[in-house]
Amino acid sequence: MTTDSNQPAHRRLRARFVAISWRDLAVSFGPVVLIAIAAIWLAVWLVQPAPPRTVTLSAGPEGSSFWTAAQRYKTILARDGITLNVLTSEGSRQNVERLADDKQNVDLGLVQGGVSQGLDTEGLVSLGSMFYAPISVFYRGDRVTKLSDFTGKRIAIGREGSGARALSLTLLKANGIEPGGPTKLTAYDGQEAAQALIDGRVDAAMLTGDTATGPTMGKLIRTPGVRLMDFAQADAYTRRFTYLNQLTLPRGVFDLGRNLPAQPVHVISPTVELVARESLHPALSDLLIEAAREVHGKANLLQRAGEFPSAQVHEFPISDDAARYYKSGKGFLYRHLPFWIASLADRIVVLLVPIIVVLIPAFRLVPSLYSWRVKSRLYRWYGALIALEREALADDAHTEYKNLRHRLDAVEAAVNRLKIPLAYADQFYVLREHIGFVRARLDAMNAEPGASDASGVAGRDVVRQAGGVQPQADDPAGDGATEKTSKEA
Repeated sequence: MTTDSNQPAHRRLRARFVAISWRDLAVSFGPVVLIAIAAIWLAVWLVQPAPPRTVTLSAGPEGSSFWTAAQRYKTILARDGITLNVLTSEGSRQNVERLADDKQNVDLGLVQGGVSQGLDTEGLVSLGSMFYAPISVFYRGDRVTKLSDFTGKRIAIGREGSGARALSLTLLKANGIEPGGPTKLTAYDGQEAAQALIDGRVDAAMLTGDTATGPTMGKLIRTPGVRLMDFAQADAYTRRFTYLNQLTLPRGVFDLGRNLPAQPVHVISPTVELVARESLHPALSDLLIEAAREVHGKANLLQRAGEFPSAQVHEFPISDDAARYYKSGKGFLYRHLPFWIASLADRIVVLLVPIIVVLIPAFRLVPSLYSWRVKSRLYRWYGALIALEREALADDAHTEYKNLRHRLDAVEAAVNRLKIPLAYADQFYVLREHIGFVRARLDAMNAEPGASDASGVAGRDVVRQAGGVQPQADDPAGDGATEKTSKEA
């Protein structure tokens, strides 16, 4: 076997050891960076912007219970820097119409139950029921306990657009009284209806939350000859109209000295809901319910303390934010921090949490990915070495020696040009040892067939040592057995 005294130029060691492979690091970090960008984009898309500093509420006629409640909301929200614009309206039905119209700059509205029939309420949600708005039917004459007793008489049912009118028409229709019939239905409401009843221009007046005021109610209850109707069928009304509740006014509740009313009076009452568009900011939802709790949470003639606001809703689905509030109250940040600071912190948390959840596992994968990339540059050459070794064991290996040796030199030259981080230098040198192992085996298998016994034995010993087999004594059976051992090795 011949050996070259001078190594070919392409076998010179050109490998470079670096502290870190920036290329592999960049490729390893690439997927993590893309995931992080996607997570940030998704979080920014999902996170709510800062709450608006101005919101608009459509209430009711000036001086009505709706308008009075809205003014109190306005004062409370101003403490947290929120400006509430209160719009007067004809009543509940107009409030719903404004909310349903995207062109109207209205965010909220007070709406009593039973007035939204025939209106498009998609996209509207309830923040809960705020208070009762009882239907008060005042009349003159003999005692009346049923609405059907007013057939053929004159009834003030409220002006167009008011919740009082919409609800009055519904209840009268259930009693067989409709517009165009023998019963005259007039558009008087509130103070005008009360005065018409006192003057005798109407026989009955149906008043409710968005058209009645405290002074108007007090004036009528104290007017001689004017009675407050006792709904004898109150329970039946609440069964047929699920948005109605039955209330009982105890004797003397209006005036203990004059014992007004003289007997307990049963009335029916829808609840008034605070209705909003679905786009209402979650932080404002909590703030509005808190304001409503301060305004409506105390006991009065019609309710117990803490009864309102409540999650009881009828015609509008309760919003997710309101449902969460009624279940668990204000969020942790809003309970312990000023509103605007809590709002900022809340958005930061919503932004960071998904990013952290995504990035922590991703960053844990980076070292493994980096190590795999570096090692893969070394491991890829083992396939070439195995192929060369198998060809070296073939019967005609000595005829292909030059080709195999050239291919092996090409592999070694390529390995010697690698740029490897210092942390993987040991694996680099292990690969070079394996290249030397294959070269030794290739040279041993290239031993010329007619060589002397000594040189033949020496060549076979190299093969045995390269293959992990220790040299043995001369085979007494002859060269055939030794050659067989060499091939098995």
